[in-house]
Parts: sequence; structure tokens; C-alpha cells
Amino acid sequence: MQIQRYKKMWWLCSLLMILSACKIYSFKDVSIPPDVKTIKIGFIENRARYINPQLSPKLTDKLQQKIANQTKLTRTNNDDAHYQINGYVSDYSVSTTSITSTQAATNRLSVSVHIVLRKTLENKTEEFDITRNFDFAASLSLQQAEAQLLEEVVRNTTDEIFNRIFSNW
Repeated sequence: MQIQRYKKMWWLCSLLMILSACKIYSFKDVSIPPDVKTIKIGFIENRARYINPQLSPKLTDKLQQKIANQTKLTRTNNDDAHYQINGYVSDYSVSTTSITSTQAATNRLSVSVHIVLRKTLENKTEEFDITRNFDFAASLSLQQAEAQLLEEVVRNTTDEIFNRIFSNW
């Protein structure tokens, strides 16, 4: 019985080593073709009607950090980079989501980002939109809610952009 258990463990370990050695699969679920080596990350502009001046720079910076920390891609400013990411905040708006008696109880901050991913080696361009909603108490002003939610907005939006590009989500 013990011998069978060790054989299974050996096979499992062998399989894991083979999968990690092929460089297409990693245990962070990042899927990057082996010939892709460079990336250019453009500034994510803010084109929404309401502009939070901190959102674009923080979103751009967080995306750059995440890609640097979780991939082996070399960042460049050249237009011949294998992956080129550009985008803009397309919506940044507040709506009421729940009402108690005659008063708003919860508001929702909606943030949408449009991303353009150009894969130069494949001569292919992909576009997608990320929309995230963040609820906050209606007793807070928008400025108070932004102060509380900004880091969460940036983190969640960045994670979703990263996953759509590198994990095929």
C-alpha cells in the first residue's frame, strides 16, 4: 500500500516538474507563449465624464508593477514590443443601489476600463472592457468614498486586466 502511494507521489511530482519546465505553463496560471519577451505598457488615460485625477496614474503604475512581478517579460518603450497594452477609463460614475424608507442607503461606484492589447508577433489586436462595481454607504460623500475605495478599485481592476491578458479569463 505504501509503495503505491509513493509511486503516485513520484508520478505527480514528475508531472509537475514537466509542466513547469515547458515555460508555457506556470503555477500562477500565467500563460505567455515562450517567444513573447517584451512588453510596452502605455499610460491608461481617463476619458470618463467624471475624472478622479488619482485613478489613471495609480492604475497604470499598479499594472506595470504586477506585470514586472508576475511575469518574466522585459518592459520597453519601443513600438516593436511583442505585447503592447494601451487603454483608458471609459466610465467612472455613481448610482444609488438601495433605498430605505425615502433615503438612499447604498451607492455604487462603477468603473470601466477599455483595454487594447496588440500582439505584434501574431499581428493581432484584442480589445476588451473591464467593469467593476464598488458599493459604499450613501452617508459618505463621493470624495470620502473615493478615499476609502481607491486602493480596492485599483487592485481589483488591475487584477482583472492582468487575468484577461495573461490567464485567458
